Amino acid sequence: MRHNKKFNHLGRTASHRNAMLANMASSLILSEHKRITTTLAKAKALKKYVEPLITRSKNDTTTSRRVVFRYLQNKYAVKALFGEVAEKVANRPGGYTRVIKLGTRQGDAAEIAFIELVDFDENMAKTQKAAAKKTRRSRKATKAEEAPVAETEAPATEEAPKAE
Repeated sequence: MRHNKKFNHLGRTASHRNAMLANMASSLILSEHKRITTTLAKAKALKKYVEPLITRSKNDTTTSRRVVFRYLQNKYAVKALFGEVAEKVANRPGGYTRVIKLGTRQGDAAEIAFIELVDFDENMAKTQKAAAKKTRRSRKATKAEEAPVAETEAPATEEAPKAE
């Protein structure tokens, strides 16, 4: 019986599962876009694995680095985690990763998803900023401010050739 068995074993032994999750976490942290593509089950398992490590990285102490290194076993991933990742997520209280479903894989119909670090997705940040700035009043104010600036610049450019 499976009473109180909370996490997905992913059909692997404990050592294989830990090694696989450590490799996936290192890949996620070290990748250029902070995003990897994998199956949905592995992405969900990785989310549970990596989020406590990111929380731990906010407090940059020797103890925290040792604890994170015990999980990741990759000094470059630890350096990146405590450097650029911790800097970006410093003000975020949690929810550092996002899992987005992509569909099914052709060969075995496994559900595919990508997992990414939330603060590193520039496209989402742009859409959120654009949505926040959309107000009628601000557009009128920016147009009104741009017109006088253009008028004041035009005479200054005409006077410059006369001075020479």
